[in-house]
This record gives sequence, structure tokens and C-alpha cells, in this order.
Amino acid sequence: MSWLSGFSSFVVLVFIIHPWFDLKTFQKIVGITLFLEIFYVIGHYLMEWPFPTPVVLLQLFVTSGLGVMLGVCFSRLWPLPHEKGFERILRTFFIVIPSLGFGMALQVTLQGAEATQAIYLIFACAAWLGSGRFVRQTDERKDGIATTEEIEFSR
Repeated sequence: MSWLSGFSSFVVLVFIIHPWFDLKTFQKIVGITLFLEIFYVIGHYLMEWPFPTPVVLLQLFVTSGLGVMLGVCFSRLWPLPHEKGFERILRTFFIVIPSLGFGMALQVTLQGAEATQAIYLIFACAAWLGSGRFVRQTDERKDGIATTEEIEFSR
């Protein structure tokens, strides 16, 4: 429980202080967490999974928050390109594979040896979803129309 309170304090502090994490990012975390809560409640009634306690709900929120934070930081270092292609695939592998490892460490830290939720998969999925936060700016579009940045700089 002490790790959970430390991680939750860290997530709240970063979202209050850092400028990369705004309301849109917080809404993404709340949406991921709400989906997971509904998923585990439905799983309880349909497949007899353990009912999610408030501690588990806080673990889901912290896991989603840390995953999206990792994805946003990765997105700031390597912004999402506009064009579809090999770079997007490579970028996805470079965020998902390490985040699976971080997620496994987080799962062992938060839930121990008897895990009831797939924290490592939630962390990796949240990191992948958060990695679309920053998109690379293009100089000009293919159709020849100037972008708003070009218009502002030409004045």
C-alpha cells in the first residue's frame, strides 16, 4: 500500500506541475481507467473474477496515469509522424516492448505474486495511447496550401 500511495502522489504532482500534462491528457487517463473499471466489473458478473476493490481501482488509475505519462514523454522525444508507414510501426515497437517490462515491474510492486489484474498490459496499452500526444509538424502539405505556421511567419 505504501508503494501505491507514493506512485499516486507522484502522478498527481506531475500532473499539477508539468506543462506537457494538461486537461486533455488527464481526460485520456480517466477514460482508460473508466473503461478498465467497467471491464473488470462486467468480468466479475460474467466470469466470476474478483470484484474490484477501491485499492484495485486506485491501482488501475495509477497504472493508467504512469503509462500515459511514459507515452507523452516518449511522444515529446519522438513525435508521431503524419504519414503512415514503417516509422510508425518502429515507433510503436520502441514504446510497447520496454513498457511491457516496466509494467511487469509495476505489477510485482503493486500486486505482488498473486496478481488479479493484468497491470503490465494496461501499462503498455496506456503508454501506447499516450504516445500520440505530440504530432510532428510538417513544413507544407502535399496539396500546396500553406499551413497556419507558414502564414504566421510570413507576416
